[in-house]
Amino acid sequence: SRSSVTTVKHIGFDDVAKGMDYKTVTIQNLLSGIPGTDIAQGVHVGRSELDIGAGDQGLMFGYATDETPELFPLSHLLANRLGMRLTQVRKDGTLPYLRPDGKTQVTMEYVVHTDGSLTPRRVHTVVISTQHDDKVALATLQKDLMEHVIMPIIPESYRDEQTIYHLNPSGRFVIGGPQGDAGLTGRKIVVDTYGGWAAIGGGCFSGKDFTKVDRSAAYAARWIAKSLVASGFCHRCQVQISYAIGIAQPTSIYVEDFGTGSLEHDEYLAIIRSNFDLRPGAIVRDLNLRKPRFLKTAAYGAFGRLDAGFEWEVPRILKR
Repeated sequence: SRSSVTTVKHIGFDDVAKGMDYKTVTIQNLLSGIPGTDIAQGVHVGRSELDIGAGDQGLMFGYATDETPELFPLSHLLANRLGMRLTQVRKDGTLPYLRPDGKTQVTMEYVVHTDGSLTPRRVHTVVISTQHDDKVALATLQKDLMEHVIMPIIPESYRDEQTIYHLNPSGRFVIGGPQGDAGLTGRKIVVDTYGGWAAIGGGCFSGKDFTKVDRSAAYAARWIAKSLVASGFCHRCQVQISYAIGIAQPTSIYVEDFGTGSLEHDEYLAIIRSNFDLRPGAIVRDLNLRKPRFLKTAAYGAFGRLDAGFEWEVPRILKR
């Protein structure tokens, strides 16, 4: 419960007027404490760490594109950075009337080249909805968001007179956070991943430890996709992996390069199998997932970031 209170404080819920106050919040632990013995006997009991089975069945996807140095879609990269900037200007006092709840969205126009690669052309629409106190006027809020959030983050070369800005389009947003929307558990997996550029498996990341392939194999899929693009095999690709509960090896691996690559699918598979061990235990080992680092992934996405400890963002340079 201490870590929960610390997290509430870190987010910025320090007054009941904001919907929660870490100084008075009550944390209840209603877990039964009964272990999942049926799952345990089929997944890890009697097995070495490298040979543990997947904790559940499921599909995981990874994506990469060479449109940015991060090999990540620019539209979602900007959306994540706008979210980071919202937090920064709230906490450093630039916009002290902001409150913790907020979300961003960026729509971009792209040039699709004949080889299937993409080049961002311009920002079409920016959407920001942010919680605020009950004193600030909407016009002031919108002006401040343009000056202190959007302009420092979105390069001028992508903004023009036709760019549309929807800034707190619903108007008043005083009630927020858990008081206004009980949407924390499960999280929005599109926000946590690629902003709609890739398929999703349906399983969220947050709230799960490194033994769950919903998290660990999704990280591995991103690692593979980024490595394939960084190695020059394609301009962009999506990697899909699937698992069965209790089975260590994936049940399928599939690569979609959207026509931007020079390899056949069997060649992609051969490269992946010779460079990556996709058993859950091996993913934990290779990405060093036992080391605590998931707190950073709880906001602003798990991919397209160069934070220390994000090993899945460090591509392997692959050879055929």
